[in-house]
This record gives sequence, structure tokens and C-alpha cells, in this order.
Amino acid sequence: MATSDLRLLATLAAFLALTAAGCGKPAQIGADEGVHKAVDALFTAVTARDAALLDRCEKRLAELKAAGRLPAAAHESLAAIVAKARSGKWEAAAERLYEFIRGQETGPDHRPERPKPKGR
Repeated sequence: MATSDLRLLATLAAFLALTAAGCGKPAQIGADEGVHKAVDALFTAVTARDAALLDRCEKRLAELKAAGRLPAAAHESLAAIVAKARSGKWEAAAERLYEFIRGQETGPDHRPERPKPKGR
């Protein structure tokens, strides 16, 4: 294979890897109302740039994970967002958290429709 073919192949592989990584939905937090409230509080902490509230949210998320109410993959994603905020990248953390929340399949905006009452 020629060098240009190898470069093209490497570029294509990198493009496919980046595309696949960005196209998936985020880790899901589930339907637990307490978890949704904790994530909402985290959003408040990050957008307010409130380090004390960020600490409390981080602790609460760890408790929810330990109790089996927050899946490990979702906790890892949220921990990365907390770390980003803690490093001073508040705006980037807020944007990432916003996308994480938008990608959830459960919660107030994704409740299953109630069956319509049958006529008598």
C-alpha cells in the first residue's frame, strides 16, 4: 500500500470512530425521580458556578450510585462533567450536561402516554 493510501485509511478510520462516538445517546439515568432531582440540582450548581452546591451534588450522585439507583455508566458521565466544572470549565460543563439531559429517554418530557379511556 502506498503512503497516501495509508493516510486515507487512517483518516477514514478516525472519522468513523469520532462519528460513532458522537452519534450515540448518553448513558441513561433511568426513571428514578430522586436521580432526576439530583441531576437537576447538578445543572443548577454548574450554571450558577456554585462550588459548594457542586460538592453536595457530587456527594448525592455518589450516594445514589451506591444505593443502586444511578447506573454506573451514567454516574461516570456525570462525574466527568463535575470534574470539568471543578477545573474551571463551567460553561463547557454546562453545555455537556445540557446535552446529557436532552439525551435522556425518561423523565418529565418522556413519560409514556396514558391509555385513553374506552368509551362506554
